[in-house]
Amino acid sequence: MVIAIDGPAGAGKSTVAKLLAQKLGISYLDTGAMYRALTVKAIRSKVDLENGKALAKLATESQIQLRPTATGLNIFLDGEDVSEEIRTVEVTNKTFYIARAPEVREIMVNLQRAIGHKQSIVAEGRDIGTVVFPNATKKFYLDADPAERARRRMKEMQEKGKIVDEQELLREINERDQKDFTRKVGPLKKADDAIVIDSSGLNVEQSVAKIMEFLK
Repeated sequence: MVIAIDGPAGAGKSTVAKLLAQKLGISYLDTGAMYRALTVKAIRSKVDLENGKALAKLATESQIQLRPTATGLNIFLDGEDVSEEIRTVEVTNKTFYIARAPEVREIMVNLQRAIGHKQSIVAEGRDIGTVVFPNATKKFYLDADPAERARRRMKEMQEKGKIVDEQELLREINERDQKDFTRKVGPLKKADDAIVIDSSGLNVEQSVAKIMEFLK
């Protein structure tokens, strides 16, 4: 069984997917974390983010592992836990370059499909229902108002002790949406057979409850 959850940045995909996987008793696959981990390595290695072939070579030389925990996943890059580092602003802003490289996406999609063929999963990302698992058991598109997404991101960062500007976050979210919607490879798009869940004004439990209603 593959449950696909797509949607824009800040819509709550990761948190919702984690809780949904727990309730269903199956694995959770954070595809975005895989691209973020490779971004970390590209930054460290000073690889040209515009060079698709160099990025693909880096991907083939990297070991990215998603290890389940009681609260979700820990992300390991070549044996090192980078769960915190992949969420930094620099990595967030540069992951776009990795995700749009056709050579990299081919490698990542094959890895993701291999995971989905071995076990039942809840997978979330940008193109899960359209590209990675077009024949998923059930597809959802989790959305939320950009202003709401900016507020959530601000709260998340403030809880980590960071000072942030809400308007700047909103600008970054709108800019990221534009990049995700218009990239040539694996753009953010709602699958024709996906069920839209608007999480604006909903907490995580309420969003998961709505999805569970359709799964029943």
